[in-house]
Amino acid sequence: MIQSMTGFGKGIAELSNKKIIVEVKSLNSKQLDLSTRVPSLYREKEMEIRSEVARRLERGKVELTIRTENISTETSARINVNAMRNYHAQIVEAAAATGIDVPQDWFSVLMRMPEILVTESAELPEDEAVALMQAVSQALDQLVEFRLHEGKGLQEMFTRKLENIAALLKEVEPYEQERVEKIRTRIVESLSKIKEIDYDKNRLEQEMIYYIEKLDVNEEKHRLADHLRYFAETMENGSGQGKKLGFIAQEMGREINTLGSKSNHAEMQRIVVRMKDELEQIKEQVLNIM
Repeated sequence: MIQSMTGFGKGIAELSNKKIIVEVKSLNSKQLDLSTRVPSLYREKEMEIRSEVARRLERGKVELTIRTENISTETSARINVNAMRNYHAQIVEAAAATGIDVPQDWFSVLMRMPEILVTESAELPEDEAVALMQAVSQALDQLVEFRLHEGKGLQEMFTRKLENIAALLKEVEPYEQERVEKIRTRIVESLSKIKEIDYDKNRLEQEMIYYIEKLDVNEEKHRLADHLRYFAETMENGSGQGKKLGFIAQEMGREINTLGSKSNHAEMQRIVVRMKDELEQIKEQVLNIM
């Protein structure tokens, strides 16, 4: 089953004093392009988180965001009372020395001074570290499920397109013999109009066989049919097939282009145009396959 590279997942872990929320989204990319936004308290876990994301997601432009919400009345921020007293004394002294009136709103002035509001730095508790990784795992699970769901829709679309190209390939067959006869008739008629020139009919037959062989499309048809089967088989085998499917689609394009250049028949060329349209839709969506 193929996976899309686009997806979104969210994981939540609740502790006694806070809620940890992890959100991860991905878009298509040739390789893993990971950006993270992690609170400073969780920096020590960032490498482990990155490793887990790389293991689970493999490819894609991935954005992972971690945030917390306090669900208790306690806070880690504290007012530095000693610093506030020190600033107060310095302001009174400066006011007396300069003759400037002291401010009326002491408290608001002191609260704006540096190092008045401090945040206690604490080590990451073990239970919070475990909860964090659980939330990350939950978010990645959701994203992978999203990718699989999107991949299922893409696989159904690819299957329809492959069937359409195969059906168009069969439509070519009735025109192949008709094309040969038309070419033969056109050459003979053109030669018959030139009265003063005599020609060797055996040599003409040899040249026509050579010319018609150059326009033969059997090899292109067989190779294109093989590519169609290989594409379908690759979709069913394992994961991470996006690049391989892209290569197969390129080979399909080469055979269709050669078929068009050799067709020398209006109806066959119209069929080739329809094949190209189906293939172009495959190529557009293959870029989104992991």
